[in-house]
Amino acid sequence: MSEQPMRLEREGDVAVVTIDSPPLNLFDQAMLDALRGVVDALVAEPPRAVLVRAEGRVVSGGVDVEVFHGRSAEQGAALWRELLDIIHRFERLSCPTVFAAHALTLTAAFEWALGCDLIVAGRGARFGLVETVVGLTPSMGGPQRLAERAGSGRARELVMTAELFDAETLERWNVVNRVWEDDEVDAKARALAASLAAGPTRAHDATKQIVRAWCDGGVGLADEIVPEVSGALFETEDLRAAVAGFLERGPKHGTVYQGR
Repeated sequence: MSEQPMRLEREGDVAVVTIDSPPLNLFDQAMLDALRGVVDALVAEPPRAVLVRAEGRVVSGGVDVEVFHGRSAEQGAALWRELLDIIHRFERLSCPTVFAAHALTLTAAFEWALGCDLIVAGRGARFGLVETVVGLTPSMGGPQRLAERAGSGRARELVMTAELFDAETLERWNVVNRVWEDDEVDAKARALAASLAAGPTRAHDATKQIVRAWCDGGVGLADEIVPEVSGALFETEDLRAAVAGFLERGPKHGTVYQGR
């Protein structure tokens, strides 16, 4: 067990965030504080890709209910504002983010996953937003991000039933992007993150901005921002090097992107 419930390690251009607080990797106050610190560090020194993973037999058993105990309505609202701010800041990172789920992934961990660009999972992984067991609804951004991915009906189903859903079902519903064998998840997730980190980072950021604009305001808003967001790519080192290489050596010249 690590001294902190969550750690951030830099592996080349990839920032690997590991949840590690056995036996259940619960999101207690220490874990939430660690999450805030990790996001602060990522914002201060952005990588070219982020991988979120976990150690242990579960990704997370959910939130420690002590976090909710005795709060007033005002204190509850303050908690949700703080946690949503963390998710917003994480989503705005200018690089691809990948969440790897090898096993049970409940509540706060699942909501964090939904704030990532890609979710990958093992066949044995199970996901759930089970806050109704304590009279709550998920409020760290989960329902609305589920609706973005799977539609409003599926979002209500996941939340209201508080059932567990397997990775292959959520892949069919467009919540999970890729499903692998359980013992392959970690290696394949690391390889995927490394591949994304080796790509045109500025272009990936532009993709994120355009998709976010679509989520916020539909095709019209996305179209509005494209000229400025994508136009700026023409002054990046990556585009200029890739175009020059293409013209000189053909489409398979193998540009090495620098993320600039």
